[in-house]
Amino acid sequence: MMSRRTILGVLVLVVLVAVVVVLRLGIGGGGEEEITPSVAVHVTRIERADLSRTVTAYGTVDPEPALDGRAAGGAVITPFVEGVVTGIEVVEGRRVREGEVLVRLDSRMAQAALERARARADVAAEAFQRQEKLLATDGTSQKAYLEARAERDGARADLAAAETELAYVNITAPLSGTVLHIGTVVGEHVSAGTVLAQVVDLDRLVVTAAVPAGEITGVEVGQRVLLGPGDAVAEGTLRVVGKDVDPTTGTYRVQASIPAGSGFMPGEFTEIRIVAEEHPEVLVVPEESVVTRPEEGTWIMVVEGDRATRLPVTVGLRDGGLVEVSGEGVQEGLQIVTEEAYGLPEEINVRLVEG
Repeated sequence: MMSRRTILGVLVLVVLVAVVVVLRLGIGGGGEEEITPSVAVHVTRIERADLSRTVTAYGTVDPEPALDGRAAGGAVITPFVEGVVTGIEVVEGRRVREGEVLVRLDSRMAQAALERARARADVAAEAFQRQEKLLATDGTSQKAYLEARAERDGARADLAAAETELAYVNITAPLSGTVLHIGTVVGEHVSAGTVLAQVVDLDRLVVTAAVPAGEITGVEVGQRVLLGPGDAVAEGTLRVVGKDVDPTTGTYRVQASIPAGSGFMPGEFTEIRIVAEEHPEVLVVPEESVVTRPEEGTWIMVVEGDRATRLPVTVGLRDGGLVEVSGEGVQEGLQIVTEEAYGLPEEINVRLVEG
């Protein structure tokens, strides 16, 4: 189907041909003054505006990963020791502090192991002290002394391990944040790898997205990123631009920060628009006023009085229906043809359409 601009252009040409034919046939009397044809056109003026080129991508919201020595913004909590869950101290949606207990495991076996280790450590310490005193008076051998010392050191190590294992039955939050998920119930036997909970600092989120390889040019760390569809929900900053293209998808991985309090949640799928190029305060015209033909170039139709003439232009960014234009004679305030520009010849008489 023909575009609206093409149809308007054809109609304008048909009108011009009809007017010329009528004049040549002499309609209206051979002695009357020749009538100069004119075409009705819509007009506007060249203005200044801020234009930008944005690259659209889609990605998933995640906790901020560890970067430059800073801990990650979220954690999946699993136990270091196996055991039976005896208590869950938090609920989903609750904010917790770093070090706060989330889940408790049955501590009886760990407590018993600690008592055994403590008793052994006491006995080994006393035995070593005796050997140390005897060695000073040649009352024991060097071998017996060394064996006692080794036993004492081993018992100390076992005691430290028992104390650590007992501490591990109380599973604590590794960071301050919000409990997004509880993955266990009281009475469940859990082991290393069992997901007990997830804690995320909702003020430290990022969105990880994929940019098609054909659009990655000009995308750089530090650029503004508009987050969310339509009117942006928030504005972040591009913090990571991948160096390698994914051969299966033909995309580059990018990651943008999300400002605190923006309302995004981990796992959410969202649109992002990377502001890859910005041209402030440039001369702009509506897209429909710019005409391009391969053999003739690009131009706009400038209206002065009742006459429209071509003015060659160079186009730049396109944004929101506006086109950046530049060139000799192009200046703010010039009146130009809009909708009918495509079908007009190099120069023609026009009359302005109101509204």
